[in-house]
Amino acid sequence: QVQLAESGGGLVQAGGSLRLSCAASGIWFSANAMGWWRQAPGKQRELVASITRSNNPNYVDSVKGRFTISRDNPKKMVYLQMDSLKPEDTAVYYCNLYPPAPGWGQGTQVTVSS
Repeated sequence: QVQLAESGGGLVQAGGSLRLSCAASGIWFSANAMGWWRQAPGKQRELVASITRSNNPNYVDSVKGRFTISRDNPKKMVYLQMDSLKPEDTAVYYCNLYPPAPGWGQGTQVTVSS
């Protein structure tokens, strides 16, 4: 069973940076693409970034040039470096396999103040 634990969120001013971390267990990590999703209040969960098994990243247009996804296979970790944060980036951020496995972690709250 996949277990995912996100961390690193917080409150930051617009223009600031945060680095999110996700620890995965219960999977053959290196064989799976991974992704970061976010869900803002009253909105559906959306995919923000994904990274393939061979470390090729993809981003939603709204975060291109500001967010960087990376992975550490031996540690079974996936990261999301978020720079130049905007108030519209405020959301709970989740990691999962890509495509996502059933069940999600608790997420980590990111709040960007203007």
